[in-house]
Amino acid sequence: MTAAATATATATATAPGPEHPHALDFAEGRDDGSPSIEEVRGFFEQYREHTKMPAEEYVRRLADVEAEIAIHGTYVHTTDELTVGARLAFRNHLRCIGRPYWRSLAVRDCRHLTSADEIGRGCIEHLETAANRGKVRPVISVFAPDGPRGRGPRVRNRQLVSYAGYRLPDGSGLGDPQGIKLTELAQSLGWSPGTPGRFDLLPLVIETPDGRLGVHEIPPSAAREVPISHPTIPALSELGLRWYGFPTVSDMALSIGGITYPLAPFSGWYVAPEISARDFTDPHRYNLLPQIASAFGLDTRTRGSLWQDRAMIELTAAVLWSFERDGMRIDDHHTASDRFHRWTLAESRHGREVDAEWAWMISPLSPSATPVFHQTYPARQRWPNFVRLPGIDDDMPKATCPYHGPGRT
Repeated sequence: MTAAATATATATATAPGPEHPHALDFAEGRDDGSPSIEEVRGFFEQYREHTKMPAEEYVRRLADVEAEIAIHGTYVHTTDELTVGARLAFRNHLRCIGRPYWRSLAVRDCRHLTSADEIGRGCIEHLETAANRGKVRPVISVFAPDGPRGRGPRVRNRQLVSYAGYRLPDGSGLGDPQGIKLTELAQSLGWSPGTPGRFDLLPLVIETPDGRLGVHEIPPSAAREVPISHPTIPALSELGLRWYGFPTVSDMALSIGGITYPLAPFSGWYVAPEISARDFTDPHRYNLLPQIASAFGLDTRTRGSLWQDRAMIELTAAVLWSFERDGMRIDDHHTASDRFHRWTLAESRHGREVDAEWAWMISPLSPSATPVFHQTYPARQRWPNFVRLPGIDDDMPKATCPYHGPGRT
């Protein structure tokens, strides 16, 4: 690992107190913050079914866990329990179209990493593991949990890799507006980008269990950035667009059997319209659609020319072409939708109904051309699962899919 990957800024500050209780609203334990027996048994029943655990071993393990809670107010998952729990949380998450891959989720047990340096290095190693030389794989790294005796570590970043945003003196902005508050926090902790630009990689802002904040640089090699160009329209390259190679959501707590893991960054690969029809073009994000349409030579004087639609289609083609050119795994929205639809049909044949929030399954681009548009799904909340933690930019639309990154408002 390079020196840049391991260097952590020395500036620290005392973090503000927690804005939420230990037992988040989805997992109300006992008054002392310990997990409820109902939650514990609910998880271990699923664990037993998933692993074909013998009945006597199940009874013994459950008794051990209940005794541990009675003494310590909490219990400790084995690495295998953590792995199964994280995979079940992936399968159960209502807002993720990438769930057909839940069984192949790689789970990294990072609960022993507690210092800022260790956590920072663990996050960089997570990115390197998920990148997989461009063949992006679903990976989750689980750090220490919250408990009756204290909080686990956190990062203030919505994603491990993201871009800075700046408020300029004339009232305008530069970079990603979604990153403004985190940028200002990182700067208050001593981070400086040099000359601000549109695509400055933000550092990790790490909060250790003792409530201290510090910044940890993300090396450019870990971001796997992709310059965006079009295969037949050279003018797009002149805009200087680029995007990081895959999303790693880091503002989602993982809940398994009443235990809350507040730092559990989760990587998957992109579906192209998330970048082309959201990150680059949403009015509250980079808001580049008019400039992109001009680069494509489209007539923007009237909406009847459908310049917005045509620009998004060509930009999506550019994103797909650019990622594939650079050897980074990415899906188009038709492929992702078809795969999810086939999985739901297979699950149904085995008597397992898939829960989902329909609005999160459809693509922001050409949704009616995908099979999920014409389906309905129950939306029951099952556990284990993920839930978003309160953040410093709660006035912004939220990222709530732990597999594919920023989502719809």
